[in-house]
Amino acid sequence: MSQHTLEYWQQKAEALTLRGQAYIDGAYADAADGATFPATSPIDGRKLADVAACGQADVDRAVAAARRAFDSGVWSALAPRERKSRMLKLAALISEHTEELALIETLDMGKPIRDALAFDLPETVQTYAWYGEAIDKLYDEIAPTGPDALATVTREPVGVVAAVVPWNYPLLMAAWKVAPALAAGNSVILKPAEQSSLSALRLAALAQEAGIPAGVFNVVPGTGPVAGRALGVHPDVDCLAFTGSTATGKRFMSYSGESNLKRVWLECGGKSPHIIFEDCPDLDRAALIAALAIFSNQGEVCIAGSRLYVHDSIYETFMEKVAAHAAAMQPGNPLDPETTLGAMVDERQTRSVMARIEAGASQGASLRIGGRQVRTDTGGFYIEPTIFDCVDAGSELVREEIFGPVLAAQRFHTEDEAIALANDSSYGLGAGLWTANLGRAHRLSRRLRAGLVWVNTYAAGDITVPFGGVKQSGFGRDKSLHALDKYSDLKTTWIDITV
Repeated sequence: MSQHTLEYWQQKAEALTLRGQAYIDGAYADAADGATFPATSPIDGRKLADVAACGQADVDRAVAAARRAFDSGVWSALAPRERKSRMLKLAALISEHTEELALIETLDMGKPIRDALAFDLPETVQTYAWYGEAIDKLYDEIAPTGPDALATVTREPVGVVAAVVPWNYPLLMAAWKVAPALAAGNSVILKPAEQSSLSALRLAALAQEAGIPAGVFNVVPGTGPVAGRALGVHPDVDCLAFTGSTATGKRFMSYSGESNLKRVWLECGGKSPHIIFEDCPDLDRAALIAALAIFSNQGEVCIAGSRLYVHDSIYETFMEKVAAHAAAMQPGNPLDPETTLGAMVDERQTRSVMARIEAGASQGASLRIGGRQVRTDTGGFYIEPTIFDCVDAGSELVREEIFGPVLAAQRFHTEDEAIALANDSSYGLGAGLWTANLGRAHRLSRRLRAGLVWVNTYAAGDITVPFGGVKQSGFGRDKSLHALDKYSDLKTTWIDITV
């Protein structure tokens, strides 16, 4: 990680030039009607840039450009090794601009610069490089027919792909969708969250420099109800991949039904359980990871371990350890490399989280630590790490995704009780359990209703394994070779060879 100081990053921020125009058909452009919205830093409330508020006309233009590029074959018909070469160049350019892009992420959505440098940017680089490397190593199939026929099964790009991504990991969430879609030969329209559009717009220039042809990659910033909906109902978008709230995911499913039945891939919300059994092999490590699982990235993480279930026999001992880690993770200036907990993304999210904290206290939960908005004199938005001891499994703290640094802890006594509590949720994204019993680990990981299960760790993994959930956490899968299935069609060709 960079050893630069707070002063270094502050000076670099002052010198930074930020572009807010949309990127359509290989060029930056204002919204057709000239509309903009302000990009405001949650660090201190300063205005960073005016960003194009794209509307229907802009989305129509982006979709038309993407379709022309796709039909022309300028990207879709390239040999996989040629797409690979340009995607590897894009990965290299992102790596070359790591400090600039990390700074943009920090200024725009408030994450600590140390996290952007150590995690977001390296993972983004790896994602583009990995899919670039993978695409020329996938083989099509020949079916086992009789001697009178040849049947082939070939993978073909879907066409025009819209990617609608959230604000918590702007570049990385975009990479999980854009990289496999581009690798498969599609044209892509990226709609970043309005809270964090600036890094996506900078990425567009790097894509152009890497040799991604005009129209193949487009960025249309704007609001969800306008630009997002326009993509969702557009009759010439073939596929839409979304990461965000369950409520918005449901709307995209409706948009598909209202329009052209475009395939929709959803990775939605989570309220993930984290279970600590009495035979946990390392309580100290588990406590640290339990704290990181909910407080990293200010709790603005879809897989955050926001429901902590601890065996009654170790509950107090364990919770004291978790609280000690929480107390050490106080919010600070995200530009300070020593800061581990940054700013909430904006005032609206801050109000939402604080309302849930107040509701939790009024519903009988016991506040163990935190619960306050802090650093209000900065003009930014910061909330302390907050831990509640909960008795009522029906509390909003236990049932609802808060998307902030708020942990709801409960006791359990038996395996069956732990699994019943863990599975008692409309969500099913992630789950974790700690035990020294190998049989228990295998047995319970199968019983947990989640797309991702971690044993004696939390949120671990890399690009080689799928990421996604079940139930109302959605059904899409990002990462791994399986992600390419979302952006590809299988074509069967049956040839009579007796003629």
